[in-house]
Amino acid sequence: MPSIANPSGGNPLPYPHASRMTSLVLIFRIVRWTVYACVLIVLILLLHKSAPPAVSTTPEAAARAEQKFLDAQQAVAQGQPATLRMDETELNSYLASHLVLPASKASSAGAGAPPNDVPGGTPNAEQPTMDDVEQMRSSVKDVKVQLIDDRVRAYVVFDVHGKEMTLQLEGKLGADNGFLRFEPVSGQIGALPIPQATLEAAVRRMMESPENREKLKLPSDISELKIENGEVVAKYQ
Repeated sequence: MPSIANPSGGNPLPYPHASRMTSLVLIFRIVRWTVYACVLIVLILLLHKSAPPAVSTTPEAAARAEQKFLDAQQAVAQGQPATLRMDETELNSYLASHLVLPASKASSAGAGAPPNDVPGGTPNAEQPTMDDVEQMRSSVKDVKVQLIDDRVRAYVVFDVHGKEMTLQLEGKLGADNGFLRFEPVSGQIGALPIPQATLEAAVRRMMESPENREKLKLPSDISELKIENGEVVAKYQ
């Protein structure tokens, strides 16, 4: 006599809830591996080093920039207004000759240089105390700047736990009540773009931070600062 529970005499009938559980497990696995793939893509984009911009530096351009600063200071000392204009080559050459990065300081570490010296070897009593800010500052390995119409684009290489990462930040420079103002236009870490809202919030927090406020203070004789036609323009009074 055939079984009522198994009229065909073959395998038991599958339970409906078993089918649902199989579907849920499959969906969970798909979601999990999708998340893993997204995280992997983000990491690849973050660690992908963007190609550095093609900027030139020469000793002659650095000397021209130095002379322009001296001329502006002499004019101000004589009570006369002055306007300083610096092109991209002069700016990068000046930075290359004055900005001492950790790679350069390593060779002088054995000579007893204090570990907390700022570029140029001058102690900075107003150095930020936040560990993350200090770690980021000390891990910078290269800086290049492009001047594009009325905007500045900074390319920064920094070290994170032995891995080199790149940051590109573009925006407009200005002066606001004696302080440096920066309005971000775009930014990316590695090959990963930074959302505009996140970028604006980060820059605003940095510029409003009490630890950074004094760092952004301009010399009292600078009345205006901007990027104009691919040049840095600073007006002294």
